[in-house]
Amino acid sequence: MTQTAIQQSNRQHSSQAWYRPMFSPEHGVYVVLAGSFLTGAALAQAWTLSTTLALIAAFCGFQAEYPLELQLKQRRSFKPRFWVWGGLYGVVAAGIAIWLALGTPVLLWLYAGALFALLVDTIEVLRKERKSIVNELVTFAAVSLAAPFAYAATTGTLTHVALGLWVLNALYFSSSIFTVKLRKPQTSSFLPGMIYHAIATLVVVIPYYFGWLNLFTALAFGVALLKFGFVVWQQQWYRNTKIGAVATLETSTALFFIAIVSVSVLPAHLI
Repeated sequence: MTQTAIQQSNRQHSSQAWYRPMFSPEHGVYVVLAGSFLTGAALAQAWTLSTTLALIAAFCGFQAEYPLELQLKQRRSFKPRFWVWGGLYGVVAAGIAIWLALGTPVLLWLYAGALFALLVDTIEVLRKERKSIVNELVTFAAVSLAAPFAYAATTGTLTHVALGLWVLNALYFSSSIFTVKLRKPQTSSFLPGMIYHAIATLVVVIPYYFGWLNLFTALAFGVALLKFGFVVWQQQWYRNTKIGAVATLETSTALFFIAIVSVSVLPAHLI
């Protein structure tokens, strides 16, 4: 796309009516959010009103970040649409979060983690480094908090197993950073991905060793290793294929991972 076309697209986007809804275009993050939340709900082995409210809060909290990002990028001009929708999503998310925390104070620790990630993202947007590996790792870790959030909101407590599930989700979904970046010439080296997957595998062993994850749940990380191995094997195809094929690969493997984790945390009589 030419620079003129990009400028015209930005002007069209910013001139849209304030009442038109805004939704984040980060489709991959929807999978991370929904998948992490589902694994947390599976661990809780129940779905209550608080679970539904937690899902709404997580969704709105994620959506509130998008208008904020756009306003920060255009900070020299006030955009009512960004403030209206960012404020609406933020108020709904904060209102539900506060209500849930009144009954489950331990949720405040999860909120602190999410706010820290938002602060980091804001700084990186201002520095024009939002797509840096560090910021994306923080973002995926924050979105993966949906797992312990779902569990704590449903059960009223937060266990080591729920935290282990957060670690596993964060490590798995962050692995996609190192495959997708292989398609860009400036980040086409396999070395960062190899280092990440080696370290992540060792990290997964830690919660398993301490009993925070059972064997089958921990082994679900193998999906990330298999996916990375496939990409290395088919690197020419992966680097040159259409983005739709990459999205299909990432989504299908993510769904497989989510299914394994969700089933593995259920008791035998529910499987």
